[in-house]
Amino acid sequence: MLRQIALTAIITVAACAPAVARTIVDAAGRAVNVPDVISRVMPAGPPASVLIYVLAPEKLVSWVHAPMAEDREFLLPMVRSLPTTDRLNDDSTEVDLGPLLVTRPDIIIDVGTVNEAYVASADRIQELTGIPYVLVDGRLPRTADSLRQVGDLLGVSNRAEELAQYAEHTFETLSSDLASIAPAARPLVYYGRGHDGLQTGLGGSINLEVLDILGARNVAGTRPGGLVKVSPAQVRDWDPQVILAAAPEFAEGARNDPRWAEIAAVRERRIYETPMRPFGWFESPPGVNRLLGIVWLKEILYPGAFDVDLEAEARAFFKLFYQVDLSDRQLATLLDTSARHHRGASPVIPPQKAGAASPTVTDEPNPPRL
Repeated sequence: MLRQIALTAIITVAACAPAVARTIVDAAGRAVNVPDVISRVMPAGPPASVLIYVLAPEKLVSWVHAPMAEDREFLLPMVRSLPTTDRLNDDSTEVDLGPLLVTRPDIIIDVGTVNEAYVASADRIQELTGIPYVLVDGRLPRTADSLRQVGDLLGVSNRAEELAQYAEHTFETLSSDLASIAPAARPLVYYGRGHDGLQTGLGGSINLEVLDILGARNVAGTRPGGLVKVSPAQVRDWDPQVILAAAPEFAEGARNDPRWAEIAAVRERRIYETPMRPFGWFESPPGVNRLLGIVWLKEILYPGAFDVDLEAEARAFFKLFYQVDLSDRQLATLLDTSARHHRGASPVIPPQKAGAASPTVTDEPNPPRL
């Protein structure tokens, strides 16, 4: 009986698949047949949700992680109450066809790492449902290209070009600014994920791309890999000069935990919570939302080195990308965490260690696109 129900669902979804009108080549080199006009787009993961929202919010049919109540005021009303659907780009052999039947997307878009595992997942879901599944390179340096490619796919090329030019300007300005920073002034940084801050990323991890592109040195090393679990002793041994905390619980704990007291970042009061509204400025998800994080982190890593007007930049970014005008209250809310923990921070201090031992844990080769 269950097999019969599943087969009926597959046939129903396939029957609803959009008519093919053109063929595109996605980031994996896959030839994908897509409709000429695309009106309904399902994201396969959180980075895709953000990309679709900033380009064509009226085409977004669901969230993978629904915005929290306190985040919704920073988004357009039309998307605040969209349904939530499960991630499609995981390793599960089961596909819940219910959301596809309800949302009836013309196409599925997946943004992030492009490798064999994600290609296999895309092929499987596309074959099972008959719905075109497009993979998009989500690496931060490729942001402008990804905006243009998806903008063309969705029929919003003019808007995509405007956003792509903002991305290119951000990278060009950053490159010019970093040229004046001596290698010795580039701090050792630890980024802690989770409530205890004991998950981080190795070199090349998509979750730490903002740190890499800003020229800082990841204390976890340059060995390629994904996310890893570490211990407080390991972080003490690395002795980072700056700690970035994905969760306020970790930031507060690191400031008050005796095990962390001798770490340079703790002594120098250089522990910062990464802003998170409506999407993470550093990651979470690792999407186009990170462009604003570049500006924020420039001042964190190199205080006083550049002329950074974060308030003006935040207003401009939210207006252009999220299509909302920030009130003074909203701006204060967004910047409160950053300002609260930046006051009293010391300037860049000379490096003490070039890095200690590599973490002795197994990293995740294909971490979720969170």
